This record gives sequence, structure tokens and C-alpha cells, in this order.
Amino acid sequence: TNLFWAERLGNLVGLQDLWIKQCGNTHSGSFKDLGVTVLVSGVKEAISKGADVEAVICASTGDTSASVAAYCAAAGIPAAVILPKDKVSPAQLIQPISNGAITLAIDTDFDGCMAIVQKLSEDRRFYLANSMNSLRIEGQKTISIEIVQQFDWSVPDWVIVPGGNLGNTAAIGMGFLMMRDLGIIDRLPRLVCAQAANANPLYKSYLKGFEEYEPVVAKPTLANAIQIGNPVNVAKAMRVLKIFDGIVEQATEDELAHASALADTTGLFTCPHTGVALAAMMKLAEREIIRAGEKVVVISTASALKFVDF
Repeated sequence: TNLFWAERLGNLVGLQDLWIKQCGNTHSGSFKDLGVTVLVSGVKEAISKGADVEAVICASTGDTSASVAAYCAAAGIPAAVILPKDKVSPAQLIQPISNGAITLAIDTDFDGCMAIVQKLSEDRRFYLANSMNSLRIEGQKTISIEIVQQFDWSVPDWVIVPGGNLGNTAAIGMGFLMMRDLGIIDRLPRLVCAQAANANPLYKSYLKGFEEYEPVVAKPTLANAIQIGNPVNVAKAMRVLKIFDGIVEQATEDELAHASALADTTGLFTCPHTGVALAAMMKLAEREIIRAGEKVVVISTASALKFVDF
């Protein structure tokens, strides 16, 4: 996916070396495709060897369900997705329906949907596709590898990623660690996980040095894909952030909307989750934690065409 030099936006916020990794330029329009293609390939191989898998299942705030439905349809494997009712965009809802997945909207939040699919996956006929599955994390590591390759095998100073279920935070860190262990790179970037203030359990834990962690009841946020109060990958994300001298920052609804709008006036077209990461970047730059000459990559997680209501 494209690594876009955000020259005009960088000049506006005082960062001359600002880049946007546009992970929404993929088949179903979000970074989820990177992990799901690996996972569905694994399921297809297992079925070919006699595994009794009748369907791939997932809970989703929209993007995972779209990706699972698309890749399962391509592989000829049934898919069932569970979404929180009235909490995903129409564009996100129509994707799994179009691909023929069994699509259930439940009157709960993402965490409630997650509890249901975890229970269902106790039956081995139903294969769980959420990011607690390590195959998803393996595919998402490629974000880090691509970034380094696109910078001619050099490492940026900062990578800023929106955080919901925290699989991407963990995967990006693990990708850089793998390259370091292989001798491809000799240093690590600083990693920033950006959370919506209305769904910020990791941010609250970060303020206490990760010594304490408690799930929260996530409140409504424009960044609906990261409206998650009990992320399944929290332990992996904490471990990675400690290694990377990482930071967790939050963005209010006003801050994320403002950051998205500002970015869009410079030629970008950003989803609200990217707005959370951009807002975190702007706050850290304002406090001079991120310095003017440093190379900064913001992970844009999905196509804004999925969020035209935003």
C-alpha cells in the first residue's frame, strides 16, 4: 500500500518529514485484509487436509467483517459475522452482505459481539477470525516490513497507529522486532498507540505505567471501529510498547474530527480512526515530544469511502 509524503500537512503542523501509510488501499478497503488473507489461506489449507471447519466467524465493528466475507467468498468458505446493531456505517454493513456472509446485527457493543463468537468458537466447526488469532497478527506484520522497504531499508523515528482491539499495535511492533532479529534493521522506531478518549483503557493504563489495567465500557465515538473497551490483544500491545519506549495518547471527538478535516484540506481523505492517530501526532508535535526534523509515519487504517457520514 502507498506510503504518502504528506508534505502540505506536515508543513502545517511543523513536521517536514511526515508520511501516511495508506492501508485502506486494499481489496476490502482496510488494513484488516493483510491479516485475513493469511488466516483464510490457513483455513483453506486445513480444510484440504480434512479439518472439519464449516464456517469462519468473527465479531466486528465493520472492517474485519468486510474482509473476512470477501476472502472467504474468494476461497469458497462460508462466513458468519456478528456486528453491533446501528454502530457500523452502511458501507461497512453492505460489504459482508454483498459477499454472501451470514450477517447478524446484535443489540450490544463490540465487546458483547466478541463474547458471543468466543463462545461459538468453542465448537471446532466454527473458526475464529478475530485478531486474537495469531495468523492475523502474522499478516499485519507486513505493514512494518513495507514501511522499511519503502524508505530504502531505513527506519522511521516514529510510527503512530490507532488502537482498538490492539492487534495492529502488537503486529507492527512484532514486525520491526523480527526485522531487527534478522539483521535487516539495527534500530527500532518509537511507537505511539492512539486511542479515542471515549474508548481508552490502554491510555488509562499507560498513565499508571502499565502497572494496572481495567477494561472500560466504551462510549460512542465517531471512530466506531475502535470503540472497544476490552481489547483482546492488550497484553501483546503492552509488551510491545514497553520494548519500543512507546507512548499511548488519546483524542477527543473534537480533536479527531479537527485533525481529519485539516488533513483533508491538504489532499488526503481520512477515516475517523486515522483522525485519532493524526490528532495524537499533532498533540505530541505541539508538546515537542515529536521534533520537527524526525521522520514520522501515521498508519491510515481504512478508506474514508467507508465513512462518508463522518
